[in-house]
Amino acid sequence: DGPITWFRESIVEPNQEKQNWYHQRFRRVPTIDQCYTDDAVCRFEADQQFRRDRMVDNEIVNILRQRFEDCTLYEAPDHIVKCKPLLDQYEKATENWFIKYGDLGGYANAKTAYMKQKHRLIWERRHGPVGSGMKEEAAH
Repeated sequence: DGPITWFRESIVEPNQEKQNWYHQRFRRVPTIDQCYTDDAVCRFEADQQFRRDRMVDNEIVNILRQRFEDCTLYEAPDHIVKCKPLLDQYEKATENWFIKYGDLGGYANAKTAYMKQKHRLIWERRHGPVGSGMKEEAAH
């Protein structure tokens, strides 16, 4: 038992990367558009990746909102001027979140998000970028 314990304590454990459980890094898996239609494991992994990405994006938006609220409370009378950069950052993150996850509901998966993205791209091809008004019809 002595040589095995010495080897583990002096060679194996110092060379291992120690991570807390909440810092676990997951490798990126293929997205839903890279999966075959009959590959259930790939689709499950894509759904789990989508779920993790959505949780990360939710936390980013929550952190930005909390920063803006803290700035508003701290800079009370002048918060409109002093917290403007934080508000702009929060609004941009919220807009991007809504573009990706808005109107999907709580039970969305990678396929529904992919279909939303596809429909948005088709709409933009027909009508121009969202928010720019309707695309002018070409003269025949």
